[in-house]
Amino acid sequence: MAERTPLLHYRLSTSVNESDRRMPPAGQAPEQRPGTPRQKSNQQRQPKKLSVFFGVVIPTLLSMFSVVVFLRIGFVVGQSGLYQAIGMFLVAYFIISMTVLSVCAISTNGALDAGGAYYMISRALGPEFGGSIGIMFFFANVCGCALFVLGLVEAIVATFGVPEDGTLPTSHFQVLPSGYWWSLLYGTAIALLCLLVCLVGAHIYAKATFVIFLFVMFVLGTIFVSFFAVRPRTITLPSSAFFNGSEFPTTANFTGFKLDTLLGNLKADYVVDYTTGNMMTFATVFAVMFNGCTGIMAGSNMSGELTNPSYSIPRGTITAVIFTFIIYNLLTVLVACSCDRILLQRDNSFLRDINIWNPFVTVGVYSSTLSAAMSNLIGGSRILYALAKDDLFGKVLSPAKKTSHSGNPWVSVLITWFLVQLVLFSGKLNTIASIVTIFFLLVYAAVDLACLALEWASAPNFRPTFRYFTWHTCVLGIVGCAIMMFLINAIYASASIAFMLLLLLVIHYLSPTSSWGYISQALIFHQVRKYLLMLDVRKDHVKFWRPQVLLMVSNPRSSVGLITFINDIKKSGLYVLGHVQLGDLNTLPSDPLQSQYDSWLSLVDHLNIKAFVNLTLSDTVRHGVQHLLFISGLGGMRPNTLVLGFYDDCLPKDRLIDPTNSNNYCMNSTDHVEDQEEQPPMFHFASLRGSADRQDYGDFGDGKALRSQEYVSIIADAMKMSKNVVLARYFNNFDRAQALSPPAPSQKRVYVDVWPVNLLRPDSCSYVDTCSLFLLQLACILNMVRSWRKARLRLFLCVEEGRSVRGSEAKLGQLLKELRIKAQVYPVPWDHQVALHWQRQGEWAKKSQSHDENEQNQLGAVKEEENEEEYVNSFPSNATRLSDEYLSAVNKLIKEAAKPAPAVRFLYLPRPPADTQRYNTYLHHLELLTEDLGPTLLIHGVTPVITTDL
Repeated sequence: MAERTPLLHYRLSTSVNESDRRMPPAGQAPEQRPGTPRQKSNQQRQPKKLSVFFGVVIPTLLSMFSVVVFLRIGFVVGQSGLYQAIGMFLVAYFIISMTVLSVCAISTNGALDAGGAYYMISRALGPEFGGSIGIMFFFANVCGCALFVLGLVEAIVATFGVPEDGTLPTSHFQVLPSGYWWSLLYGTAIALLCLLVCLVGAHIYAKATFVIFLFVMFVLGTIFVSFFAVRPRTITLPSSAFFNGSEFPTTANFTGFKLDTLLGNLKADYVVDYTTGNMMTFATVFAVMFNGCTGIMAGSNMSGELTNPSYSIPRGTITAVIFTFIIYNLLTVLVACSCDRILLQRDNSFLRDINIWNPFVTVGVYSSTLSAAMSNLIGGSRILYALAKDDLFGKVLSPAKKTSHSGNPWVSVLITWFLVQLVLFSGKLNTIASIVTIFFLLVYAAVDLACLALEWASAPNFRPTFRYFTWHTCVLGIVGCAIMMFLINAIYASASIAFMLLLLLVIHYLSPTSSWGYISQALIFHQVRKYLLMLDVRKDHVKFWRPQVLLMVSNPRSSVGLITFINDIKKSGLYVLGHVQLGDLNTLPSDPLQSQYDSWLSLVDHLNIKAFVNLTLSDTVRHGVQHLLFISGLGGMRPNTLVLGFYDDCLPKDRLIDPTNSNNYCMNSTDHVEDQEEQPPMFHFASLRGSADRQDYGDFGDGKALRSQEYVSIIADAMKMSKNVVLARYFNNFDRAQALSPPAPSQKRVYVDVWPVNLLRPDSCSYVDTCSLFLLQLACILNMVRSWRKARLRLFLCVEEGRSVRGSEAKLGQLLKELRIKAQVYPVPWDHQVALHWQRQGEWAKKSQSHDENEQNQLGAVKEEENEEEYVNSFPSNATRLSDEYLSAVNKLIKEAAKPAPAVRFLYLPRPPADTQRYNTYLHHLELLTEDLGPTLLIHGVTPVITTDL
């Protein structure tokens, strides 16, 4: 309930908690004084939530300022000039503003829980995408925290540390020992300070950041005042290994506000960076500047600690972004108007030198860096806690779920701090700094993608109260983040995307199914609906025909073999499993089919087939099949072929309890038994007729749900609807793996036999009617399936003496060549069988000559109206004249002609007789014809499916 209706659950749980605080426990007095211990303990268990200012504005401001505002403003203006610097800020803030709009839209569409950006992405794009981005966002926060800690250590050592090269200290404050292990010790101490603050809880963190915020704002105020209050002065430039020599200046001027200084700083002048020795370009300067704009998620990460995240996140984030944009641009203009270009290019800490009191800027650098480190530490711990709660990685992250009495995830904080400590051992994070920024950009792009997907899906429940966004802003945000990623470092960007895709695949295959709702399903629905409307049945062409099958399943327990086999011959077409349950909805309290869909869909997953499920409730099976033929499918995707199991007296066998028929069957019996014990498939299907745990039901006393008359009527109904019909016999025990393995070691081939002639009409030997070509097409489709490609098609040509065998064989071979069907033709003489038929005809004629004359007159009138094709593929009107001897002889012929025995046989299915009284005879003839033939398909095609045209 919580995941399916998060907003409702959030509001309800809030009201329940409030009512719990109002209502006294059972058995106690209804009134309590405000100062009682009971109320104090309740207040302790209900931690105070953070407001917009403390929870969002302050963390976002401090994360976006960090050290860039103090140490990189001059660098950006000195290298790129005022015009390009302002352009860079406009482009950078345009990119992040697009992401901010997406964050505001998603955060106002429902109740947010802990996890911030991870929670938004996972609930919108699903667990795979959300989990992979969440892990990357977590590591980005871990590395970002270590990056800021090391940056603070370097700043402290630069101010108070003894020079490592052994030179004498230039200040009496330089007393701290320096070196790798000393820097690691200082970094560990700072990380422990951050840990203690975060362990106490978000409320103490908010107070600490508020104090730091006041420091930073005060320092910014002194910087702005200094531009007006400090007189022009000459500043000594720091030494550099790349600018040694008399030709390089050692001093630069702070000129105050002068027009000449402004004109000299308008245009770009890219030179070598004095700290790295690398030549600067627009891309490198932009990448450095953009690091100061990647803290917009600091407030969102605190979503679990906010009083009202849907209200706080949009207002707080937008306020912080606008404020930092104004500050950055004001500083840019002031710096360009008052500082020489040489000073900006050669001294990153010039703001300290021109301040009214130099230590102010140092305090600002320390404060902003410490706050950014704490923000990343607590943000990373909240992301880890959210990942652990969602169980995406099983028991690996289960310890991170533990929280204190006040709700602080202290284990997640400890794990995050431990990983930060490990990263601190690297000593320098210059190489990791770029990939941290790229990770953040990838998260921003994912948030834009989530908002874009929600907008494109047109889901009715996506109606955020923040409406200042469109899909255009989402696309611009994605494109902008992608460009920035590859602009900063193309190699790291490619590696991070590959890492994200790897995590996505791992979570997809290992994580359990969630109940969050997948945006992919909404997008697929939206696109499928659009393309279904474009699929015009009036534009169908025989060249692009494919079988679209409706398989009627009485009980899946005995139909596993047939279900998997039909899945092979659908050729990427529609495949629907249909089932009719007898009943009348008027007499039932509810629809009994709704509870059965889960079992049917589990069956589809278990058998690894690509099929839909369509169930119906009807008074008879015949009416139910009619319903399914009428309503199954949508638009241009409707079944054109009906497949039925054969009607006989064979007792069905339960194959569902034996997973050897599933496509993922493992040949190792030991592993198979273990897997079956771990995850037994749960299918709630009725027991089979004749089984020990079920009594026979129905009106007929034998457990069957329909009679033979109704069965043949279903076949006739389908043909009236212009549907192709397939009857499948002896597929109860069908196993594809066993069928495709040669029965003897000496036999290297597996065969599929095709008999494209109406064996119930020995007086017709046509091989080119619609039904015969339909048989050839289905057999060819089966042969095109990967697992059946090694099978060889055998085409049997029934011939009589006196006729040109070679001529018929040559014509059939030429037809197969034109149809691009690779098959081997086998002529089969059947004079003996035909003689049995005509012998019975003569005997019958002598017995009823007068009746025969009347019947022949009627037949003559009918035949004048029928074309030759209808005559060929029809069931003989003189059905009673087909003797059992003739049918048994044809059955024996089919067995003896096919040596070795094939895996599957395709036989010609004639139309049912027009006289419904002969339905039982029709079914009896089919039963004799296919007796003991093994897996056999009786097929009747009514639509053209083959063409020789290009």
